[in-house]
Amino acid sequence: MQVLIADDEPLARGRLRALLAAHADVSVVAEAGNGADALAACMAAAPDLVLLDIAMPGSDGLTVARQLAQLQPRPAVVFCTAYDAHALSAFEAAAIDYLMKPIRAERLAAALERVRTFLAGRAPAPGTPARKALCARLRGSLRLIPLEDVLYLQADEKYVVVHHVHGEDLIEEPLRALEEEFAAQFVRIHRNCLVARPRLRELRRTPAGQVQALLHDVPQPLEVSRRCVAALKAELAGA
Repeated sequence: MQVLIADDEPLARGRLRALLAAHADVSVVAEAGNGADALAACMAAAPDLVLLDIAMPGSDGLTVARQLAQLQPRPAVVFCTAYDAHALSAFEAAAIDYLMKPIRAERLAAALERVRTFLAGRAPAPGTPARKALCARLRGSLRLIPLEDVLYLQADEKYVVVHHVHGEDLIEEPLRALEEEFAAQFVRIHRNCLVARPRLRELRRTPAGQVQALLHDVPQPLEVSRRCVAALKAELAGA
């Protein structure tokens, strides 16, 4: 795994280098002290993982992460920061993990394990076969969930809950990345939820005015955000 460290504090970069040295499959290919240099280094080195500070001169880490999300293949991003106030924004920017300084060796190791899972299931390059299943980690083993079995995907803090015909499983991939990769299979109904297009049955409005989505094989209705209503009505009209 090739890693870029982006932090404006040399001591912080040195600590991360020392911690990463304990992982035989990890090599630091570049370092950067600000957002602009981080982006340039990513373009030059194409790392698998970017360990990214948030408070940096110029473009902050959140801005950098949103720009990195546009790259193909997209590197994994793990934020390393002294502030906990940006956690929600970090995961909305498709971060894999959010580590608080001072970084502990065991937390970094857990983040690297999540990154390995992400890299194993990362969207293929153009021209290669698309994934037919999602990969969930279950008590140290891996479980493949065929896309055709998935009912809906729901973000839950650091994870996405895969609701499928056989139950539920957690996966460690950002909802935004899944939406981009599987745009043909899933449609967004809420900022935290994607539903399988073939499962979408109808929309209904509650007495309180809330719009809900009814899915085949899902007993409970799901909340629909107002910004998604028009697109969902068009989806159902064209079905």
